[in-house]
Amino acid sequence: MTEQELQSALEAIIYAADEPATLEQIVAAIGGEKAEVRAALDRLVASYAADERGIEIRKVAGGWKMYTKAQHHDAVRRFIKGLRPPLRLTIPALETLSVIAYKQPATLPEINEIRGVNCGGVVKTLLERRLITTAGRKDAVGRPILYRTSKDFLMRFGLADLDELPSLKEFEQLAQAALGADEGIAPTEPEEAVQSDGEEMAASVKSITEVGTAEGSATQIAPQENLSTEQDLLDSEGQSKAAGA
Repeated sequence: MTEQELQSALEAIIYAADEPATLEQIVAAIGGEKAEVRAALDRLVASYAADERGIEIRKVAGGWKMYTKAQHHDAVRRFIKGLRPPLRLTIPALETLSVIAYKQPATLPEINEIRGVNCGGVVKTLLERRLITTAGRKDAVGRPILYRTSKDFLMRFGLADLDELPSLKEFEQLAQAALGADEGIAPTEPEEAVQSDGEEMAASVKSITEVGTAEGSATQIAPQENLSTEQDLLDSEGQSKAAGA
């Protein structure tokens, strides 16, 4: 396969992939040496980084995927909004997602304690929108369910892995842009009480790194479960379904 043919094949695979295409998947599809394919992939990524390109190829969630460039986000966002309603999350949902992202894995009681409200309804919404997933049960009294962010979370925020999580302030801004959060438009998520504004989000999430960091090291992760609600999981002890990461 010539260099041009290899570049074309890589471009076609990455464009057609619904999820980030991993190096292993690409090599299996087109053959050749892994090092040679990786080098060609790096060259393709570099070519898309040129200013005249409107899209770029980025490594996210362990693979490569095409994204529009940041300077075109406003135009693309307006275009997308004209096609279908954007996915929106309320401020309470963003707060809860932030808690899970920075403390994960976290149980519902831990999330409730940090936010100071009952977050069961919000957690259910985040599960349904595939931004979080279950991560087994904590080795503690009652064996509460653990929650963590999902692969879809990495894809939506353009992160290669959790090590790339931004600061809390940057995350709030990124979340508003990526998920169309709008306190005045999105419906209120069900919970017993609602935090008043974004400043309380920063204050509550700031405590995440201080709440049981050592406790997290003692957490034991069971095989991932594929159930949508806390009650479903409690009612289905011993019958959890394995799901993809």
